[in-house]
Amino acid sequence: MAITAAMVKELRESTGAGMMDAKKALVENDGDMEAAVDWLRTKGLAKAAKKSGRTAAEGLVAVNVEGGKGVAVEVNSETDFVAKNADFQEFVGSIAKAALNVADVDALLAADLGGKSVADTLTDKIATIGENMSVRRMASLEGETVVTYVHNAATAGMGKIGVLVALNGGDEALGKQVAMHIAAVNPAALSEADMDQAVIEKEKQVQMDIARESGKPEQVIEKMIVGRMKKFVAESTLVNQQFVVNPDLTVGEAAKEAGAEITGFVRLEVGEGIEVEKEDFAAEVAKAAQG
Repeated sequence: MAITAAMVKELRESTGAGMMDAKKALVENDGDMEAAVDWLRTKGLAKAAKKSGRTAAEGLVAVNVEGGKGVAVEVNSETDFVAKNADFQEFVGSIAKAALNVADVDALLAADLGGKSVADTLTDKIATIGENMSVRRMASLEGETVVTYVHNAATAGMGKIGVLVALNGGDEALGKQVAMHIAAVNPAALSEADMDQAVIEKEKQVQMDIARESGKPEQVIEKMIVGRMKKFVAESTLVNQQFVVNPDLTVGEAAKEAGAEITGFVRLEVGEGIEVEKEDFAAEVAKAAQG
């Protein structure tokens, strides 16, 4: 596979590696970006597991709770200007209310919204506002108590990051603190039992390759891996992370002290996982001049 300058640039931005190291990593792995990142980590050449930050889609995440059920819905727009529009915010809020009675995005798009389906209302809004928009995803959570938190709120109940936390026992104050922790730290799963086994195995292989590069004997490597994987799981799972409110305790320990059990969480961030094509300013102006 031909290795392009754009591929090298993307890998450099995501890992902090040097240009020649990034190019070699891509050559060695036939252009596979994920494999190239792992190769750089194995060689100790990735300065950090940085994200490239190319999640530029705009919009809002809205959260809503009724009884023991909470929902979070992401509605995207092309620009942040639209996300600040009161009409758009009202629309997103109405979608979050409708989401309480459905199971997934398809059902949400078909749900009634003042005599029209959400999908038809969305089409009308696109025509009125003049920007493409989409109801991208939703997630729901049920529990004895469900608490919400919105980070970078544009208005009540919606912003750039929306979090739901389900608790048995405890109170809203604890739930709010845990939700703020989730917004800030972004855990991969609730506990080790909830982690994707493929993610665990991939990290284990990377750590073994790193250890082997050091030239240590296999029996030493095996002991090293146990400790490294324990740390990886602790840093990735909510109940095992150091609580940002009180770093002397894990989140799970803090919940236990408060007489609570965290049974689930949802975290949605606007534009998460979406890549948009970037264009330098000069090219953008030239394109506009050409009509």
